[in-house]
Amino acid sequence: MDISVVIPVYGCRKALPELHSRLTAVLSNLVSEYEILYVDDSCPQDSWSEIEKICAVDKHAIGIELSRNFGQMKALLAGLDNSAGDWVVVMDCDLQDKPEEIVKLYAMALEGNDVVFARRTNMKEPALKRFFSKMFYKLYEYATDTKYDGTISNFSIVKRNVVNSYLKMRENNRSYVIYLKWLGFKQAYVDVEHCERYEGKSSYSFKKRMSVAMDILTSQSDKILRFTVKMGFFVTLLSLLAIIFFVVQYFLFQILPGWTSTIIVAFFVGGVLLFSNGILGIYIGNIFIQTKERPLYIIRQMKNKEND
Repeated sequence: MDISVVIPVYGCRKALPELHSRLTAVLSNLVSEYEILYVDDSCPQDSWSEIEKICAVDKHAIGIELSRNFGQMKALLAGLDNSAGDWVVVMDCDLQDKPEEIVKLYAMALEGNDVVFARRTNMKEPALKRFFSKMFYKLYEYATDTKYDGTISNFSIVKRNVVNSYLKMRENNRSYVIYLKWLGFKQAYVDVEHCERYEGKSSYSFKKRMSVAMDILTSQSDKILRFTVKMGFFVTLLSLLAIIFFVVQYFLFQILPGWTSTIIVAFFVGGVLLFSNGILGIYIGNIFIQTKERPLYIIRQMKNKEND
């Protein structure tokens, strides 16, 4: 198998026939052996019925239906676990990334690169979404001491040995691009055109994006936890200075501060303690979930491939 294409499917059911047609045209002219894996992550639009139709007429297509919604990264993992290609392309199902760009990715890979990321130009996203994404990447860079380019998406081509290394990491909170960067290997970038979404809108609401961001940050680094320790030290020092100030003020001027200052300090310290405990709770929660060692996904059925 020369190339496997792994596509998590959630929403954009109407885009699947067009996506498959364009992928087939590209891959059939590019390599002799290929497969396209569609992973249905319990899509509310019943995308599985569309995947079944595609698999019925094209043996290059493999359908994987998960038992429930596990999230994009778990669906991606299911596809990678069942891929067989020497090279693996990962892309979304909404046609914002053009299948025709795979030619450029593959050409760059054959120049001796292990991982080739698509770098989106002219991104078709609302300004507010781009702003919050930029803020997250800045926070992530601080937390992990790494540089991250917000124009890099999951759209990429990866060599088999890199995929195998990625599959060894079975953490519950996952990030495809971040993991690949952590693995190292020889990486390159190709500029690609970012298109309009074929239909509908992204299922990632602001609340969901923030939740995913917090999961990634707290699972990839303990720097935020160490930041709360520094904050606690700062508040303790501030409180000590305040105590010294009030004691000196009392003995020199016989002034005893009223209850207002006491309440303000109590609320401030209480807020810091609650914040610190909340951060600590998130880390402990991640440990609790990880130690259960439950399957990261469950396959309900497969098409054009035996379900192991």
